[in-house]
Formats: sequence, structure tokens, C-alpha cells
Amino acid sequence: MSHTSKQTIVLVHGAYADSSSWNGSVTALLEAGHHVIAVANPLRSIEGDAAYLRSVLDSIDGPIVIAGHSYGGVVMSHAADGHPGVTALVYVASFLAEPGETLVDLVTKFPGARLGDAAQPVLYPTPDGSMAPELYIDQARFHELFAGDVDPEVAQQMAVTQRPLALAAFEAPSTRAAWKSIESWVVAAQQDLAVPAGLSRFMADRADAHLVEVDASHAVTVSQPGVVTDVILQAAEKSAR
Repeated sequence: MSHTSKQTIVLVHGAYADSSSWNGSVTALLEAGHHVIAVANPLRSIEGDAAYLRSVLDSIDGPIVIAGHSYGGVVMSHAADGHPGVTALVYVASFLAEPGETLVDLVTKFPGARLGDAAQPVLYPTPDGSMAPELYIDQARFHELFAGDVDPEVAQQMAVTQRPLALAAFEAPSTRAAWKSIESWVVAAQQDLAVPAGLSRFMADRADAHLVEVDASHAVTVSQPGVVTDVILQAAEKSAR
């Protein structure tokens, strides 16, 4: 490691969350000597969100490791594709979609995904002046379905502060897959009701990714930040250059 540069760690949150969902990992990543940026994912569209993340990546000098949670993994897959600075990708309870696949396709491929049952559509104005639906998780069911192993008081705060995902982003097909050319790690949460563990294993296998399984809910970045941090640091060390 003496002749390598510490990477910048870029953290990308998913739907129904915000950058604070990575707070449990930030201190340890900084103490390991990395620069850390937790990006505010717009959650409006795959292509638009990826363009925003790509602009952040383009502003960074030196090598980069990206970790994406849930929908953030799809955004990461697009933004990192062909980027010369990205050395590793870490998918945390996340999606590794093939070009042409939608999130709908993936969550229906294996049993166990229940989060959609609690999704509530609300209309919002788009830039062209029309109205489109965005999705929130019913606050009364957020703890059970999203963050089952998180302290109830913390889960309640997460439910109240959740950020919605535009339905268009959930239904749009992926067009790029950076995991095809960049070494990747997958953290599969065994109690995940949004990205079932069976789906995570399937995606990790077809991507030839390093798989780490943890007994956790979908909110594994909050409930098991130590495991998530360790995987990110493993990816950084193995891909250092």
C-alpha cells in the first residue's frame, strides 16, 4: 500500500433514504485515511440521477470506490460505466441490473420482496409542467418492511424523513452496467424485504462479484454499518493502485 493512493469513497443512498443513512460508516472510512463524499441522490430518473453522480465523480482527483445502497446501485452502475477513476463498486442490498432490465423485472424475479405493498403514490410537478407519481413508504409499515432490525425510534425518524422515488425511475430500463468491467462486491441482507437475499445472490453470481451475506434488514447501512464499512475497506484495499 506504500506506493498507492487512498481512494475517495463515494456513498450513494437509495430510495426512501438520504445521505445520513451512511453515517455509521463515515467516521471509520475517514479514520482509514480516505476522503469521503455522501452524495445526495436526486431520485428522479436513472439517467438524470446518474448524470448528476457522474458530475461528482468527474470533480474528484485520483481513484474512487463507490458504494451504492438499493436504487443507488443502479445509479452507480450507470455513472461509473467507462469512468477511468473508479476502481471498485460495492452494492449494498442493491441492484446489479443488466441493460434492458427494470427494477420491476428484478424484484419480481425471486420471492420475498414486500416493500412495494406499502408504496404510496403522490403526484409531483415535473419540469415540463405535467404531473407524475412519486412513491413514499407508508410510515406505519416502514419499520417492519424497510428497517426491521433498526431501533424503533430511529426507524420512526427514518420513516418521517424518507425521500420519495419517482415511479419513472423504478420502471425505466437500465442502459449501462459498470459491474461488467469494474470489480464489484455485493452485500446481501438475509432479512431484506426490498431486495431479497436470493435476488442478491443471483445478481452477484452473474456479475462474478464478491458476495458477503449479513443477517440484516434492507436498512443494513444503519443496522450493521460495521459490516458495510469492512466490505468497502476490503474493496478499497484490493483495488488500490
